[in-house]
Amino acid sequence: MKTQKNKRLSMKAKVVLIILLVPIAVVIFTLTAIIWMGIKNPDLLQKSTNTLLDLQERHSGTTIPEEYIPIYKAASEAYGVPWTLLAAHHRIETRFSTMDPLLSPVGAEGHMQFMPCTFVGWSHPSCGGLGQGDIPKVDKTNPEVIKQYGGYGVDANGDGIADPYDIEDAIFSTANYLARSGAADGDYEEAIFEYNRSEKYVQDVLGFFNEFEAYRIETEQ
Repeated sequence: MKTQKNKRLSMKAKVVLIILLVPIAVVIFTLTAIIWMGIKNPDLLQKSTNTLLDLQERHSGTTIPEEYIPIYKAASEAYGVPWTLLAAHHRIETRFSTMDPLLSPVGAEGHMQFMPCTFVGWSHPSCGGLGQGDIPKVDKTNPEVIKQYGGYGVDANGDGIADPYDIEDAIFSTANYLARSGAADGDYEEAIFEYNRSEKYVQDVLGFFNEFEAYRIETEQ
């Protein structure tokens, strides 16, 4: 009886051992394949590593896409607000324009999520409530109409159109809004709160602003 029982225990032990060894074997095989691919094609391995690191950095929100930095800086010079603050707003609003579509459920539009009435002007006769308004499309991007109604929309590239879906116009419009809300005088928290009346929003933007400022200081040294 003891012999049969010992045999059964021995068989169970073998099964458990096999179950434990299978995933280990899979891992070893995978690592071997990766190393072999790296030896055969080191460029591919380096590219994969760089891609993973880049994705990790973008996930943390600390990587500012280089193509936007000249636009932030130009808007910063035009309106006297830190370019890193513009980058922080861009990160929060649309994750650096990766949100698809660039239209929120409540009607905020474009790269920097302007409500139409904020972009064109709250004195527009159709504006009220949350600010969606009933503004004709041709008027939404007309700099003269925006000037008439006191909006924040800016034609940054001089093409005769102030378009929240144009990255330059959107960022310059945000700089305009923040500057007129106190950021040009250093009242960043007040300006951010005016942009979106939420304390959490303020803290989120300030968090990225501080990260991007640290990045700016490090890269400019």
